[in-house]
Amino acid sequence: MARLVRAIHVLDDKHMKGGWVYIMTNGPDGTLYVGVTSDIVRRAWEHREGIFEGFTKRYGLKRLIYMERHDDIESAIQRESRLKKWPRAWKVRLIHGVNPDWDDLYETLQG
Repeated sequence: MARLVRAIHVLDDKHMKGGWVYIMTNGPDGTLYVGVTSDIVRRAWEHREGIFEGFTKRYGLKRLIYMERHDDIESAIQRESRLKKWPRAWKVRLIHGVNPDWDDLYETLQG
């Protein structure tokens, strides 16, 4: 039962106030996009569906490979800004540290 309660809490956390920094790609070691959102479930779905014109739609970046939670959107925006300035190799190391196979994390958002 504790696992179920924990899982429900984690899912609810994805819709709570705060912010998320995330990275999308089009495949293993592919093009990277760093973004920020207050609703990771909605935003990842929008990328997957190609809802908005722009970089991610143009390059087919539909795979969510990295995400980190922040207590407030301001700190998430600051972190996104820093990550965008990082060299690609640093971003790849960050991804490999938590998701070495570059699995699509979107499925983990579906509870």
